Amino acid sequence: MEAFFRLGRRPTCAGRVLRGIIMGPLSPMKLFVLSALLLSTVAFAQETPTEREAARDVLKKMGDLEKSLDVPGWVTRLSAANPARDQVTARAKQLMDTELLAMSDDITRHPEIGFVEKRSIQLLIDYLKRHGFEVTVGVANLPTAFVARYKGNNGAPNLGVILEYDALRGTRGAFHGDQHSAQGPVGMAAAIAMAEYLERTHAPGSVVVFGTPGEEMMPPVAKTDMFKAGIFNGMDVIVRSHAVSSTSRPAPGFGTCCLNIDGVKYTFTGAPSHQMTSWAGRNAPEAVIHLFNNIDSVRSSIRPEARVQGVITEGGAAPNVVPDHTAADFYIRYPDAVYLAQVREFVDNAARAAALSTGTKVKIDNYGSMRDGISVATLAEVGFAHMKRFGATHIEEAPGKPQGYDETGTVSSAIPGLGFAAYTSNAPNHTYEMEADALTEVGHQGFVVGAQSMAALLFDFATHPDYRAAVKREFEGIQALFGEYQEALKKVYTLPRVPDPQ
Repeated sequence: MEAFFRLGRRPTCAGRVLRGIIMGPLSPMKLFVLSALLLSTVAFAQETPTEREAARDVLKKMGDLEKSLDVPGWVTRLSAANPARDQVTARAKQLMDTELLAMSDDITRHPEIGFVEKRSIQLLIDYLKRHGFEVTVGVANLPTAFVARYKGNNGAPNLGVILEYDALRGTRGAFHGDQHSAQGPVGMAAAIAMAEYLERTHAPGSVVVFGTPGEEMMPPVAKTDMFKAGIFNGMDVIVRSHAVSSTSRPAPGFGTCCLNIDGVKYTFTGAPSHQMTSWAGRNAPEAVIHLFNNIDSVRSSIRPEARVQGVITEGGAAPNVVPDHTAADFYIRYPDAVYLAQVREFVDNAARAAALSTGTKVKIDNYGSMRDGISVATLAEVGFAHMKRFGATHIEEAPGKPQGYDETGTVSSAIPGLGFAAYTSNAPNHTYEMEADALTEVGHQGFVVGAQSMAALLFDFATHPDYRAAVKREFEGIQALFGEYQEALKKVYTLPRVPDPQ
């Protein structure tokens, strides 16, 4: 879902300084500088000046929380040599090199769009079954969603891994321009390597794999439906991977990769007639054209960070019949959900006005929503250090904006986790070039880095109770600040007073 998208992000002074310290050993002075830089990212965590000003007190509290956690200390401690962890990451690499890169290529060459990924999930679930997982398909009433639990699971901590496998809808047909074809193999390599280690050593811990369809489509919003059905209940941490054109990680806080979104369908109905006597009918396509024009006419009254983008999905059947039915599908976006409500009102009213002016009727269907999730530095910085250690390239030195690891915000606002973003393509997301890179060395190298890094972080989380406690404290601290942030935004997004005409 336009993963890890950034709005106008530029290299920061912090990023230039960080460039000089992240690659070498962390001396006491470097730890001090790294700590200061990580804290400085909190002050610029939100995307708009209005958000940052409204959240000033919240961000100060978040900064105090981050300082108390000593994240650079955790990076140093968990970057130390660990032969047991090396065995786990070596196993993940072996699985990728011998079998799973080939599976990734296979899924890339046979793309399936969301909710019909039957061939893709069959490859994934067959592989999981061969490696000791019990699989339940069709969870949350989604035919291509599944849950796989390792047969040797041994209580908490519960380690979750999200897999995705749907392709994009393109004018040339389905294509893997977001490299979801690799997310299943990457996640399975890490999950299997970790599950085998826990069983072999009789260590406490369980591994659960979640197959989540249709990330690029709604309705339904698959992860939200799975979350509401309790599919993710009991997880202590969840990880996933996603294709990117640089190696990066988010700053701590709340946010989303691609703005808060309302998915809305506007359906207009009219009345048919012969085109020679068009006044005897009511033209539904004219209404949808007015909708687009009305939206354009109010863009100057909407904050510039908003994105209102739609397509006409139905426009009539024949030019000699006045069309009586048409529809447009919109993703309406804003960096936060509070002002998004105002943008929605503008667009809904534009649709109502279009119907009134054309004598048609409109149905408004808000069929899906995506909202802010939570990112935590205790996971992001350790995961980032692992990606560098395993050879990730094209590194973004400074943390990016805060964003939950799942695009819906539902899972990542309730369960801590990390979306691994290792460089896997020279091209931007949602392009044919990114799909092509999935089949080459640039993609393969990044996929192996992702699998090894994911396995390493799961190992750290499972084997260090004090680290788990730090992650939990950070997550719950940021979670508690989110409501305060929302209330602060409500105070600044005031509506102008429009008097009645005299």
